Amino acid sequence: MTPEMDRETVVNAYGRWAPVYDLVFGPVFRTGRRLAIAAAEQTGKRILEVGVGTGLSLPGYAPGSSVVGIDISAPMLDKARERVERMGLRQVVGLAVMDAENLAFPDSAFDVVVAQYVVTAVPNPERALDEFARVLRPGGEIVITSRVGAEKGMRGAIEAMLMPVTSRLGFRTEFSWDRYLRWIDGAGAVRLVRRDPIPPLGHFSLIRIAKTQNA
Repeated sequence: MTPEMDRETVVNAYGRWAPVYDLVFGPVFRTGRRLAIAAAEQTGKRILEVGVGTGLSLPGYAPGSSVVGIDISAPMLDKARERVERMGLRQVVGLAVMDAENLAFPDSAFDVVVAQYVVTAVPNPERALDEFARVLRPGGEIVITSRVGAEKGMRGAIEAMLMPVTSRLGFRTEFSWDRYLRWIDGAGAVRLVRRDPIPPLGHFSLIRIAKTQNA
């Protein structure tokens, strides 16, 4: 599948977002962050957060968790490091600049992979999902918060029309639920646990995908 975005575009876009990201997206994604953290901590303590950004979610993890955060944008990660130091977040055991499509971790290294608003912001989403599954232990979960695009109708047409603009800003508007289902069917060692709409409008979803025990 031909990516609608490239790596350099994403890196540059989030470098520009870094100074204002908390102000623009902090309140908007607050509910999704809370739900993702709760789902992750139901599954295990070794947590990888992909696309940790400025670290907005990091204070929400319990002290007993062991959280590693990665992001492709160094300026965003600088903000996360400042937050960890300022708030004394001992549950955060590592932060690193890293590409979601090429994770530098061994197989089965984590109980949970959290990806908040990330899948629609990488050039090759299926490649990133493959990496999430690879570093996840059997029985663990991928916890995703994501905007799910419309399949058809006026909203679908608008999302497709906006893609040339939003891709330069670092994210997709056009990304259907069927694309997740096709990846799950093709991956072979994962299953959908559940998909729940995130209030208030339900355009975003909390998606939980488990790695099978015999993987």
